Amino acid sequence: MTNRLLRLGIASLVVSLATLSMSLGQIAVKGEMIYAMTGAPIQNGVVLIKGGKIERVGSASDIAIPSDYKVIAAKVVTPGLIDAHSVVGLSGIFNYNHDQDQLEKSDPIQPELRAFDAYNPDERLVAFLRDFGITTLHTGHAPGALVSGQTMIVKTVGTTVESALVQPVAAVAFTLGASVRENFQKPGTRAKGVAMLREKFIEAQDYARKMKSKDPSKRPARDLKLEVLADVLDRKIPALVTAHKAPDILTALRLQKEFGFKMILDGAAEAYLVLDELKAANVPVILHPTMVRTYGETRNASFETAAKLKRAGIKFAFQSGYESYVPKTRVALYEAAIAVANGLSFEDGLRALTIDAAEILGVADRVGSLESGKDADLVCFDGDPFEYASHVCEVIINGQVVKERCN
Repeated sequence: MTNRLLRLGIASLVVSLATLSMSLGQIAVKGEMIYAMTGAPIQNGVVLIKGGKIERVGSASDIAIPSDYKVIAAKVVTPGLIDAHSVVGLSGIFNYNHDQDQLEKSDPIQPELRAFDAYNPDERLVAFLRDFGITTLHTGHAPGALVSGQTMIVKTVGTTVESALVQPVAAVAFTLGASVRENFQKPGTRAKGVAMLREKFIEAQDYARKMKSKDPSKRPARDLKLEVLADVLDRKIPALVTAHKAPDILTALRLQKEFGFKMILDGAAEAYLVLDELKAANVPVILHPTMVRTYGETRNASFETAAKLKRAGIKFAFQSGYESYVPKTRVALYEAAIAVANGLSFEDGLRALTIDAAEILGVADRVGSLESGKDADLVCFDGDPFEYASHVCEVIINGQVVKERCN
């Protein structure tokens, strides 16, 4: 009886120590293959996590795991995956009006709309993406307006916007192309849309100049639209420009050259037709979902575009985009897998989901690779991440295990 009680006591102590290690964020992740995205993959590697940050990364032969660390073992370990453009959190899981805040249709130019005023961290789509290894999400106002509003970057955890927040303003979302006139009475043509944008940019330049006046009486009243556009023109906030057709992509490049703003091209279904121009402009691309339905402006989308961008030396990332069917999001992991099956290498596909996406979004100092001091965001797989039969088994965000089952 005494021995049995002793064994129970020891077992209880082990469980308690493991629980304490988890609460302190002391975790050792062992991987048969670790893709740190900082060099060659590490066979039989270890990632030590402490206090929400990555402590050490290396070979199991070089790293001793402290006895009080919880140990997680996996076939494949990667950095947390990044969905480079989504509307999740503004768009809800169902087609209900009350949870569809991704596109305001009262005005075609609304840069003042802030994503974090509409983001719902408890939306089920956030957890849905997290279970597929998405730990960082670039989300916000959707394409479909000349200027639809601001985007933000969050982690896929937290019960409040503040607890999830990585970057409150990541970009301002613009759209060029026929989809704009489907949502608004004005503009009715592409030329009118571009003219409206140029007019607003010129107004914003004038507004910014007047706001710098040393005489307060000569400064105009605050204008939220012009204030945000002035920050775009001053390169404080990137312009995320959705354009699918080759002529619209080239128009976006002309606008960028004329006004000098920092630009990220979004969508880009016909990017493979203008590779030289994109390369010359040094503009990164957040590629449309690889499996996007090919009609309208995306009629000429291709499974091979990612591989062609890579061969051309153009940095790109994958996105879930906006899905009109339930559940109202795609999964960037699967979109990348299709690109890998169509000419993109395994490691280039993984880079576009991790470090390349982080660099495009300006958050590579925190996420995108497994390096000492970075946020402890990791995904553990039971097989090849791009194989449909593989599973995401554990997800760790900010040093906390937020998913522990292989499904």
